[in-house]
Amino acid sequence: MMTVYMLVGVPASGKSTWVNSQDWMMGMAYINTDMYVEAEASRQGKTYSEVFESYMPTAVHLMANDVVTAREQGLDIVWDQTSTTIESRAKKFAMLPDHEAIAVVFAVPDSVEHARRLLSRIGKTISPEVVELMIAGWQEPTREEGFKEIWRV
Repeated sequence: MMTVYMLVGVPASGKSTWVNSQDWMMGMAYINTDMYVEAEASRQGKTYSEVFESYMPTAVHLMANDVVTAREQGLDIVWDQTSTTIESRAKKFAMLPDHEAIAVVFAVPDSVEHARRLLSRIGKTISPEVVELMIAGWQEPTREEGFKEIWRV
């Protein structure tokens, strides 16, 4: 059976950094909207933040196409998005009915470290209010919602 590793964590919690250190994930489909937004920003000579709002619908469409392609090719998937709510994860489950799901959960760093990480992302600004809403709305992943395993990083 195919597997989806669903990364669960707020922005700057270490998801993408962790993926980049996992050699065993080589060859898996990597699902992420950020790579599309970053590529478009580069194409336009702008920052991620400058193109985010206008380009995100396109990035989501391209990401969904990647999911369909990976599913059709029978690939294991690493899904690198925040996925902090049951509703957002349910949409992903619906797209991958033939995949077993493993939640890879990233704790929110302490406030000083989290602020440092957010500030270090040059050109990729997320308002503190948005981040606080995500933290406040956090819903812990559970086996009951469909995860075979839950890993804590």
